[in-house]
Amino acid sequence: MPWALTHRTRANMAKRFLIAGFLLTVATACVLLGWPFAAAFYQRSTASYQTQLGATEKAVLAPDDSLQIYAANVMHAAPLKAPFIGNAIYLGSGKIITAAHVIGRWPLFKNLRVLIAGQDLPAEVIKLSEFDDADLALLSVDQSRLPISLQLRRNPICREPLMPGANVAIVAPEGAMPSQIISPDLIPARYRANFYSLTKDLGRSGSGVFNVERKCLLGIMSRRIPKVSYHKEGRNIVIQPDGFAGYFAPVFDFIPPEFRF
Repeated sequence: MPWALTHRTRANMAKRFLIAGFLLTVATACVLLGWPFAAAFYQRSTASYQTQLGATEKAVLAPDDSLQIYAANVMHAAPLKAPFIGNAIYLGSGKIITAAHVIGRWPLFKNLRVLIAGQDLPAEVIKLSEFDDADLALLSVDQSRLPISLQLRRNPICREPLMPGANVAIVAPEGAMPSQIISPDLIPARYRANFYSLTKDLGRSGSGVFNVERKCLLGIMSRRIPKVSYHKEGRNIVIQPDGFAGYFAPVFDFIPPEFRF
């Protein structure tokens, strides 16, 4: 009798563990499948979402010769984290480019979306670099849901870099900020090999850097780099900190040939 009782107890315990494991699996699946919907609801309830959505709607109404018409936002919310909104640039044919660190790691679990022309569209990652590499991400949205004014547009990609002193524009949905290319000699020597494309002014990550004369896209704002200045003290040249320069990731080599316009 004690043996039968022990055997029955073990069987009941095994059954309970099996049921608990099944319920845990179902709960995990519900969280993973339901998270995009919960995240989307939370995102749309924030003031920053409404502000940026409105900014993209105004951007697409800019004059035809304005670079601002290409400006967009990328938005995502990872589980248990507040939604994040970064900048992006429209290329054409439903393709969007931004900084890789704007979408971060594990984009499949972040309900990745693009705000463009007042539309909130689900986005798919086509190509993604590492942050310490090119720091670029290429996304795709359903082109048929865009206004005709954007469906017909193609954003030209610059084939050649600009020399220091050349005029550029740092473009975001809120507007275009004039700036200039500066020499890598103005940043510490240890950064020059990797961060050679620099602007005098800073822009938000994901903003586009455009050649204002040819109206073509040079790159995407990635990060800020310490800047230095030089002055002479007697016979010595003294190097001292002098704020920050903006680094943009060049896009020509990253964008596949079929998406270079």
